[in-house]
Amino acid sequence: MVNRNLIRSLEADQDLAAEIEAAVAGAELAGLSTIEAEMSVDVNKIVEGRIVRIDDEMALVDVGYKSEGTIPISEWDEGEPPPEAGQLVKVLIEDVEDSQGMTEDPHGMVSLSKRKAEKIIAWQEMMKTVHEGQVVTGTVTRKIKGGLLVDIGVNVFLPASQVDIRRPADIGDYIGRTVQCEVLKIDEARRNIVVSRRSLIEKQREEDREQLLSELEVGQIRKGQVKNIAEFGAFVDLGGIDGLLHITDM
Repeated sequence: MVNRNLIRSLEADQDLAAEIEAAVAGAELAGLSTIEAEMSVDVNKIVEGRIVRIDDEMALVDVGYKSEGTIPISEWDEGEPPPEAGQLVKVLIEDVEDSQGMTEDPHGMVSLSKRKAEKIIAWQEMMKTVHEGQVVTGTVTRKIKGGLLVDIGVNVFLPASQVDIRRPADIGDYIGRTVQCEVLKIDEARRNIVVSRRSLIEKQREEDREQLLSELEVGQIRKGQVKNIAEFGAFVDLGGIDGLLHITDM
């Protein structure tokens, strides 16, 4: 079950909420607008177009509008095949501009984005399978203010306080690692997901503790790991439970 108190504590941090929205969803996915009814193309709509020409920096795409649209060649990643004339591609209609840069001319050039369309489609597909409380697996991609981004098919936000039971000295050490996390909160309006690795660790430790309690007996000899040293002795982790080894018994 998702920890609602934990979610509320995260929601209370307005700076964190703003950071999640900016880093995960990106400004390109927020603030969807509409265009006047008389225009035959809808801004912020995903459509399928056909590439008609390739230039040095742009691909010219026919989306069934009065003018073709353009996509920067840089939106094709290095690992995928380069664009070709005649190829069909799904794109997001970002803007419609006339030759003077106005945005209400139905004969203007159409600004398109392949990358943003892919992000929106990936989010829509993810929402069919992901729910709060679910365990997901992903790769930590980068460190941002307040936490980490984890790629589970879409970027999700792992707050620094939820990386581990004890906050690591540098959460950047997790970049490139594959981690399992619990989905804490899904915000469909802002297209972001908050996850926690710490909650899974705490649940596993509780299960280990209950199992260990059922096995412990007075007089047993067990191995443990020293976790902390005090003036009066040492605290030893027995595998879910900390035991005190008094200084007189060392």
